[in-house]
Amino acid sequence: MSSYSPIGPVVGIVGAGQLARMTQPPAIALGVELRVLAAAPDESAARVITDTRVGDYRDLGDLREFAKGCAAITFDHEHVPTEHVRALVADGHTVHPGARALVHAQDKALMRERLTAIGVPCPAWARVETAADAERFAGEHGWPVVLKAVRGGYDGRGVWVCGSAAEIAEAFEAGVELLAEAFVPFERELAVLVARSPHGQGVSYPVVETVQQDGICVEVLAPAPGLDPEDAAQAQRISLKIAHELGVTGLLAVELFETAHGLVVNELAMRPHNSGHWTIEGARTSQFEQHLRAVLDLPLGSPTMTAPVVVMANLLGGDDPGLFKRYEHVLAHDPGIKLHFYGKDVRPGRKIGHVTALGSNLDEVRARARHAAVYLTTGEYT
Repeated sequence: MSSYSPIGPVVGIVGAGQLARMTQPPAIALGVELRVLAAAPDESAARVITDTRVGDYRDLGDLREFAKGCAAITFDHEHVPTEHVRALVADGHTVHPGARALVHAQDKALMRERLTAIGVPCPAWARVETAADAERFAGEHGWPVVLKAVRGGYDGRGVWVCGSAAEIAEAFEAGVELLAEAFVPFERELAVLVARSPHGQGVSYPVVETVQQDGICVEVLAPAPGLDPEDAAQAQRISLKIAHELGVTGLLAVELFETAHGLVVNELAMRPHNSGHWTIEGARTSQFEQHLRAVLDLPLGSPTMTAPVVVMANLLGGDDPGLFKRYEHVLAHDPGIKLHFYGKDVRPGRKIGHVTALGSNLDEVRARARHAAVYLTTGEYT
């Protein structure tokens, strides 16, 4: 079976969430056909991508059938079993990122081991098998101690900030493998998005500030306001180094803490990322187009900004699902605001979309994004 459609290559995306959904517009422009592997036919990307296959990403047979005819396989989440990724490559399929890189986004302990080995600044950490191990770690590095699920955590899930032995014991009741990290007294959270192609070309987007609420990113400010240029350059160098050393192909998101003593790497993601949604309108090449270029080994696009300031605000579901009835006010109030909805049912706290505002004054742009986000989700004015 050919890996090219009548107009261009077929890229298979395992997973059919909003990341795959937002990859469709740049795929159309590039002449790329997308195929998604969805768990159900009503998932976010399955609603807009014609070539949707329903299957289980944990089933190697489903993955093998899905991969037939694809020029490249990539992911909108990191949960595909590592051994399945290796099997697809052994079958002769092109997969980006490959298993050697992807495992570092799947297994936090392996990620910490590798980053420490290559000299990337990380918090003190250790594998812990029992609550007593975690208590000893806290005794050495101070309270509170951060416990993380080695696999499977995201958006604040699988993370416990423990200030007592009782809270450590509660975390261990989850019954998952844990690692312990020293709590980092950070000043703010930053993120860097970089792309790396199979032949080794790399580019970095500007460093952004991410604002978190209950472990979920609610706002992204691009570029990170007031960040020292040398610190920004260092964050980009660290991120490109990680991409090179780990052999990442495609996008890599590096989440960092800015502290009084320098930058510390917190988490990695090897796919388009919430911290990069601003690039759809705010950069010459969106993160979604960039990811397609990278996995197809095409020349990478310019990551430069289209405006001095860009602010992205996530839309989190509330008690009122009637977002569409509030379109008119938001669009009339601010014709420059950009809305993105993910085709998801509204549930409290669920990411259902985002808004983006561009301009030259941070306070003004931030207020515009916040007004749109708050009114759309609650019907209230800010």
